[in-house]
Amino acid sequence: MRMAPTLCAALALLIGLGGSAMSEETETPPVLNHKMKTLTGKPVDLKEYQGKVVLMVNVASKCGATPQYAPLQSLYEKYKDKGLVVLGFPCNQFGRQEPGSAEDIQEFCEANYGVTFPMFSKIDVNGEEAAPLYKYLTSEETNPKHAGKIRWNFEKFLIGRDGQIIDRFATGVQPDEPQVIAAIEEELAKE
Repeated sequence: MRMAPTLCAALALLIGLGGSAMSEETETPPVLNHKMKTLTGKPVDLKEYQGKVVLMVNVASKCGATPQYAPLQSLYEKYKDKGLVVLGFPCNQFGRQEPGSAEDIQEFCEANYGVTFPMFSKIDVNGEEAAPLYKYLTSEETNPKHAGKIRWNFEKFLIGRDGQIIDRFATGVQPDEPQVIAAIEEELAKE
């Protein structure tokens, strides 16, 4: 009979340890520790994309690179079930090539490119008024390997499942170029 209380105590201890270990939250990577608003004004905590491979892109509707929406959408459709998410951040800082309202941007993207990946409210990506997310992405202190001002629309940042900034691709690098696809597939293969 003395075994039963000892066994119960051991079981309670194990359950207690397991319970506390299971309730510990994984720390949010700094790059995803930002809140943004969608084109419809809904607040989104980027930590909901934790554990996914994320391609962040500053976009514009009236740019020579605007056709990149098509391969971005194709990438999203091809890899979303494997863990890729594309996030679009409209910006009007480059040649005033994103002048429209949130409704205009959403209508343009859906009608012309069938965009279904998450699109966010218009932001600045450079300067004092830059969104904190983009200050993080471009800062020498937080991202020394890929730091520097955004040079134009459709620059792409690839974030790994672990929340690390893996790569940065310039405007001239198409989303469906082999180096971009290889980097995405390599990150998707990681658990």
